[in-house]
Amino acid sequence: MTAFVIALTAVGTIALGLVVLGFGARRLLGLRIGVLRFLLTGCTGLLTTGLVSSAMGPAAAGTALVTVQVGCALLAAMTFLALSEAVVPSGLVGGIVRWPRSVKRRVARTRRFTELSRIALRHGLGRLPRLSGLTRPATSATRTEHARALRMALEEAGTTFVKLGQVLSTRYDLLPTEFIDELSLLQCTAAAEPWDDIEQVLTKDLGAPPGEVFAEFDTVPLAAGSVAQVHRARLCDGRVVAVKVQRPRARQVVERDLDILLRIARRTGERTAWGRSVGVTGLVRGFAASLREELDFRTEARNTREIAAAREAEAGQHPSEDPAPAVKIAAVHDGLTTARVLVVEWLDGVTLDKAAESADARGWDRTALAGALLDCFLAQIMTDGVFHADPHPGNIMLLDDGRLGLLDFGCAGRIDRVLRSALRDLLVAIHRNDQQALCDALLELLEHRPEPADENRLTRDLGRFMARHLAPGTRPDRDMFAALFLLVTKYGLVVPGEIAAVFRSLSTLEVSLDRLVPDYDIIAEARRFATSQVRRKLTPGSLGRAATDEMLTLLPVLRRLPRRVDRLTEALEQGRLSVNVRVLADERDRDFVRGIVHDVLLAFSGGAAGVVGVMLLQTPGGPEITPSVGLFEVLGCNLLLVASVLTLRVLFSLSHGRR
Repeated sequence: MTAFVIALTAVGTIALGLVVLGFGARRLLGLRIGVLRFLLTGCTGLLTTGLVSSAMGPAAAGTALVTVQVGCALLAAMTFLALSEAVVPSGLVGGIVRWPRSVKRRVARTRRFTELSRIALRHGLGRLPRLSGLTRPATSATRTEHARALRMALEEAGTTFVKLGQVLSTRYDLLPTEFIDELSLLQCTAAAEPWDDIEQVLTKDLGAPPGEVFAEFDTVPLAAGSVAQVHRARLCDGRVVAVKVQRPRARQVVERDLDILLRIARRTGERTAWGRSVGVTGLVRGFAASLREELDFRTEARNTREIAAAREAEAGQHPSEDPAPAVKIAAVHDGLTTARVLVVEWLDGVTLDKAAESADARGWDRTALAGALLDCFLAQIMTDGVFHADPHPGNIMLLDDGRLGLLDFGCAGRIDRVLRSALRDLLVAIHRNDQQALCDALLELLEHRPEPADENRLTRDLGRFMARHLAPGTRPDRDMFAALFLLVTKYGLVVPGEIAAVFRSLSTLEVSLDRLVPDYDIIAEARRFATSQVRRKLTPGSLGRAATDEMLTLLPVLRRLPRRVDRLTEALEQGRLSVNVRVLADERDRDFVRGIVHDVLLAFSGGAAGVVGVMLLQTPGGPEITPSVGLFEVLGCNLLLVASVLTLRVLFSLSHGRR
């Protein structure tokens, strides 16, 4: 029994020492470590304690020398922890444990990357100049050839790269006109998914087989894309609906391609000046976030409801007297909509690809149709703040009742009140041919304001831009957008993502309007819309509402104003008026300074302890603890250990950063 108690006491002492040394080393270095590293650190300290005790021999029996043993053990534990962190950083072991599970993903990514490389070589993209040199002097025929090769390669690479090309087709500041024109032709097509796979998706997401949910379901898809396909069905109450079903492996394919794109973007941003200047990493991250939203059909349903509700609210506030055809948005059946299944109202009609012939056959005015469509989109952008960001001809229909129908709100843009007002001012300035107003509106849209001298030069350049592209008799085209974006880039201004989405939507809409009315002047009609919006705001009713809103905003300020003016004048009269300036108001700045002071104090304390320790070791005489060990020697050794611990802490903090 006595032996058992002794053994239990020994085990408890060892466990306590292991925990104390492991926790102390971790705490002094400011690290978060796992259980395995914690145990190894404690074992290193305990082993050092035994070695130091054996080296001291009988002298270790003195209680005063225990501090030396503990100090050596703690220093050894800290040294082991610092070295292990340098060799095997925290998280690497967990990564090694998870490595077998990631092998499959790595192999799939490598296989996909190899496939993309073959596609690029097959289309001759190896001869394509670097993006930073695309705008350098070259023949138009050469640029057109390269642009066509890039478009064909992106189409073959699949949906992720097609959508990336569609985004790039609006970046007039990055690519020449030939590339913009060619990438604007990108369309996403794919073979239909087998019905068995689609049926499994429907059954899993709807909770029952399609035959139980729908009265009728056409197993042959009406349209198939690389992400989803659309089927016609009939609900049990007799209503006809369109059912959009996501392909079973669409998310995995998109995530794999996005992973490759993000890796390429990070490398480009780190290694090339062009990538850093245009923010290629941020561009791809924004694209990835937008594409992931499109994979969740609940987001598309929410976008559809928001845009429809905003249009209904605007129509209620300003009843239209224009006899132009209305624009209809298909209603969503929320009870049957999931992340991979979207059920919307069925619209009878034809897409804009065939709308011209259908309108002529029925005697409808195509110009009125185009005007109604453009007014709807401009109202979404400049009034509602949420708009359809992908209005290509396949997403717009000419209905049998003479209205236009909008489909597929998976990609929607949002723009705040300030940017909407700046856009209206921009179009009004173009309408009035006012270069100073154009400059002011443009700077309101962008994220950076240049110096006054640069602003004056920008105003003059905008005047020359307007004289060239907006003079009487000229028709705005893609070259105008390209020139405007290049002018913005010349002054180092940054176009916000929301504004880029607006230009992309309008550029895509221009293609759709051209199917209805060839050479439709979208800029002139946009100018008309903007001026009509301004006139609407100047009507007595609108002015009254605006004045009421402003007064409601200013009323709390006006109530407090007399009291604040009285306090200000009283302080000025009594000579108590002062200005307070807070230095280091940002918490991050305070943390930075606090860390520097902390490291300096630790380094000073460690140095002082080391100097005093050396002096004590060299001082003869003094009280004796044992026949062979004096008090000065014990104190000197302890101070040297303290100096070593503090020095190691400072060095580790400087090399690894504060945690």
